[in-house]
Amino acid sequence: MFRSLRRMLCGLAAALLIPLGAGAQTARAADAVASDAVAAEAGAGYWHTSGRQILDAAGQPVRVAGINWFGFETGNYVVHGLWSRDYKSMIDQMRSLGYNTIRVPYSDDIFKSTTVPNSIDFSSGKNTDLQGLNSLQILDRIVSYAGQDGLKVILDRHRPDAGGQSALWYTAAVPESTWITNLKALAARYKGQDTVVGIDLHNEPHDPACWGCGDTATDWRLAAQRAGNAVLSVNPALLIFVEGVQSFNGVSGWWGGNLMGVGQYPVQLDVANRVVYSAHDYATSVAQQSWFSDPTFPANMPGIWDKYWGYIFKQNIAPVWVGEFGTTLQSTVDQKWLAALVSYLRPTSTYGADSFHWTFWSWNPNSGDTGGILKDDWQTVDTVKDGYLASVKAPGFPGTGGGGGGGGGGGTASCAAAYTVSSDWGGGFNAEVKVTNTGTTAIGSWKVTWTFGGAQQITSMWNASYTQSGAGVTAVNASHNGAVPAGGSASFGFGGAPGGGGVPSVSCTAA
Repeated sequence: MFRSLRRMLCGLAAALLIPLGAGAQTARAADAVASDAVAAEAGAGYWHTSGRQILDAAGQPVRVAGINWFGFETGNYVVHGLWSRDYKSMIDQMRSLGYNTIRVPYSDDIFKSTTVPNSIDFSSGKNTDLQGLNSLQILDRIVSYAGQDGLKVILDRHRPDAGGQSALWYTAAVPESTWITNLKALAARYKGQDTVVGIDLHNEPHDPACWGCGDTATDWRLAAQRAGNAVLSVNPALLIFVEGVQSFNGVSGWWGGNLMGVGQYPVQLDVANRVVYSAHDYATSVAQQSWFSDPTFPANMPGIWDKYWGYIFKQNIAPVWVGEFGTTLQSTVDQKWLAALVSYLRPTSTYGADSFHWTFWSWNPNSGDTGGILKDDWQTVDTVKDGYLASVKAPGFPGTGGGGGGGGGGGTASCAAAYTVSSDWGGGFNAEVKVTNTGTTAIGSWKVTWTFGGAQQITSMWNASYTQSGAGVTAVNASHNGAVPAGGSASFGFGGAPGGGGVPSVSCTAA
């Protein structure tokens, strides 16, 4: 329900009025994600499940803490924002903010030979390696660079075609056979590339979709088993993400958000330990629900979430991933809802990876009824919204290589830093700093220093901690991004004021 609203590409600005201490939360994000640098190395290889946890190839638990970046499912046939920025700079920014996974929605249109991606800016060196590529080839580049940056990717079959959502997993124009053929094609395309850890089989099944009713035309649970087994027949290492429905036994909720039937009718696949259940949950900026007007709100929300999907995690049945949740944050109700949901998802500093998984909706500012982590300029971070998520962010994953500089030699620890102003509006600015291990051995920590050329003062910093004395600044890695392999990189970002200060010279020290 309510999906046409959220997919309106109207470029609405998110008027975020009440911070609820989010700036401070953002500044503390780095301290809430891991206890030591060793944990940052979890996530290598393909993943599998064990009870309510997702484990990496070495059996270490991991937490999906990511972001939705939509566009492939629309008539642009490619992620949005490439009309403004280079795709690599946006993936770097996601990583610098502490997101470790990208959920990429698509429609089956991208498999058609006649589909041509559009609205990509190639000027001034942007997106140059995407010129002349089709949608699937561009997806290849995004997957490759995300993996190099230490991010994982979950592919989301969002729509059968760019025209809009569908209640069932098939339509007259896109039958079940096409759906399964294309899922298998993706599984084959990325086989051996463990950046792609799994596929979300179909986005937001809703009425008349049922769960456990036994009708093969409408029983989403049975369809998910057919599709999941087809995917695993091609690549048995992938995770299979299965969303809920709208209604079960007369109880209705968000599209894709009702997993009440799992306890009685679990998804059973031919390969064990591959199912992750996925719920969607939203606030009043998407639509009203009865629980928002309950006099006990927001104290009633944990019970609501327990009923619809949280019990799966709490009873150790399987991992649960909240694949979409978001809001404009314009109302007090929505602010209370998001704070309550983040608390329910379990802070990483307390529970580590023994937590709910999530990908926030969305990176894009042009989601009409939620807005995004980026503001309308596709550059500036909405630090209020991002700040709400600070406590549930989690360590990144080992990168697949392909970056970094040379030199250092003989096992010497060395690093270089690059300072970039991502936005400057006169009264303030945002900047990103990328630290690259230029040596031949891994480093365990790094420190970056610079001196502002004017009266600039840092107002908040994420993924690093800092001290400032006069114009001099020292930034030190967070616990989750101090360990950088040879040739690898880590990033942090910050906001400051006033703007107009230009780019100072920076130096980096590694240990």
